[in-house]
Amino acid sequence: MEATAKAKYVRVTPRKADQVLQLIRGKRVDQVTEILDFTPKHVAKVIGKVLKSAVANAVAMEGKINIEHLRVKTAVAGAGPSLKRFLPRAQGRATPIIKRTSHITITVEGEAPVEEPTATARRARRKAPAKKEA
Repeated sequence: MEATAKAKYVRVTPRKADQVLQLIRGKRVDQVTEILDFTPKHVAKVIGKVLKSAVANAVAMEGKINIEHLRVKTAVAGAGPSLKRFLPRAQGRATPIIKRTSHITITVEGEAPVEEPTATARRARRKAPAKKEA
């Protein structure tokens, strides 16, 4: 079972976002939330929101799911569109400034919930007559 969440057009460079995403790849969701709470980067807050959304998507898809069994399968920061601006410089020149954006995608995976058979189904199996061989 997999669930994905995306944050698009986040105003942070993909390189800076990937620094934080490297910390969380392959780890359990409960560990990841602690790591993100204590990471002193602005993008950690945004990644935390995306992670919460991915967990909520997993719960919505499966219904009952143990969040402790979820782990981050993939965490990717792709490049979004860049905002191009110009900074005036001396002698009438202009320097280009590129304000980069990124698309952050997080996929979580976990085991599907295992339903235990009811007591009546277990009794019915136990009391079923055995087949006789001819």
